Amino acid sequence: MFKSKSDEKPKPGDLIEIFRGLYEHWAVDIGDGWVVHLAPPSDVAGAGAKSVMSVAAQRAMVKGQTLSDVVGTDKWKVNKDLDEKYEPHTTDTIVKEALELVGTEQPYDIMTQNCEHFAKKLRYGKAESWQVSGPMFVFYIKETFLGLWWSLCEYEMN
Repeated sequence: MFKSKSDEKPKPGDLIEIFRGLYEHWAVDIGDGWVVHLAPPSDVAGAGAKSVMSVAAQRAMVKGQTLSDVVGTDKWKVNKDLDEKYEPHTTDTIVKEALELVGTEQPYDIMTQNCEHFAKKLRYGKAESWQVSGPMFVFYIKETFLGLWWSLCEYEMN
């Protein structure tokens, strides 16, 4: 069963931050245990670093799923980190707009249109992602591509 990093229960319109190991996946709570999220083909609950190839995806699907299916065994928390900076949209607006997008294919770009951008745009009307704007992202990309390069070198040596 999935575990929250806190005892806070999500409410419709809340953002859910899911810890996948090397990155965080984001979803929007729409009530009754369901969330809407932007999912590139490689994002899989519990996959951790194996989902790193979402960096290369150019398209993603907007999915409506249960929170437990999206989270799997990963830890998660309700994240309202921008509530002091921006006025959140009303709950009805967030849920309505999220539901209207379910089943659609959307452009995906790790730097400008990732799952965090998607979720925060629904809540605040602003597409922001701290994951791709700070020094940790540079470290993440460097380590990811060095790891992929090393794996390729080992493969070619065998």
